[in-house]
Amino acid sequence: MIYLKLFWEFLKIGLFAVGGGMATLPFLQRLSVQTGWFSQDLITDMIAVSESTPGPIGINMATYVGCNIAGIPGGIIATIGEVLPSVIIVIIVSKSLERFRNSPYVGSAFYGLRPAVTGLIAAALIGVLKVAVFNFAAFQASGALPDLFDLVKLALFAAFFVLIRKFKKHPIVYIAAGAVLGLVLQL
Repeated sequence: MIYLKLFWEFLKIGLFAVGGGMATLPFLQRLSVQTGWFSQDLITDMIAVSESTPGPIGINMATYVGCNIAGIPGGIIATIGEVLPSVIIVIIVSKSLERFRNSPYVGSAFYGLRPAVTGLIAAALIGVLKVAVFNFAAFQASGALPDLFDLVKLALFAAFFVLIRKFKKHPIVYIAAGAVLGLVLQL
């Protein structure tokens, strides 16, 4: 039964998360709350692993969740569920692309999709920042505003933001540096 549930949940995510892998994050956050399969904090780890491995982030995250929940078969089934809607849509679109190429309806649909996708990605960004930079548990416990910020994480975020904007190195350089810094700071 878990395999069917994994397939169904990731089929829905694959169908509605338009705009790339980061657009899957709000759906994964909802799935976390709804099923309890993984914590909100684990989403940050999933992003790190998914960004560090080859392939699209949304598919990597589906595989990660599926493997954590139901082993290798679960990873395969979740991945198939995530990919299947795209495969079906691409087949349908490729069969009728020539007929709809200049359609005002298609143009209008894409016009409306752009802000929707941007909103999904912005929601994902806010969700990741909440876990990666802020410490809501400490803030709720103390009620003191300074406890809201994890200063080490905030400093690392600011430093990497500046480095990325200034030096524009390959993302793997920053991912590796972040992993090394995380190891050093935890020891």
